[in-house]
Amino acid sequence: MKRILGLALIAIAGTARAATLNVTIDNIPDAQGNIRIALCSHADFLRPTCQYTAQTPARSGSVQLALNDVAPGTYALQAFQDRNGNRKLDRSFIGMPQEPLGFSRDPKLRFGPPDFDQADIAVTPAGGAITVHLITH
Repeated sequence: MKRILGLALIAIAGTARAATLNVTIDNIPDAQGNIRIALCSHADFLRPTCQYTAQTPARSGSVQLALNDVAPGTYALQAFQDRNGNRKLDRSFIGMPQEPLGFSRDPKLRFGPPDFDQADIAVTPAGGAITVHLITH
């Protein structure tokens, strides 16, 4: 009986990790490069170490991506249009973004990126969907 209960708990834990977050990125100005997204925990927000990432070719208007097998929790999504394919957000010499970017909950950007709590979203075991609007400069 203990073995069956243990297998049942493993099965339940496995389904709790199977969330899919469907992401729409819109306000893409052109089809240059790729759209890159990263779903980050508080500890990884604004760092290159986010656990859940995806990319797709840019297309003027909007694109859809899916992040699969996301553990339920609180995250923030960051997105940008990597126009030159260097896999990083290009910045000016004073640190201003030179490529379109956006964050979950579409916070206003004032003198730098948002804090985690301005962009945080909850991912439930059922998954969900989110739209991020890119900011173009």
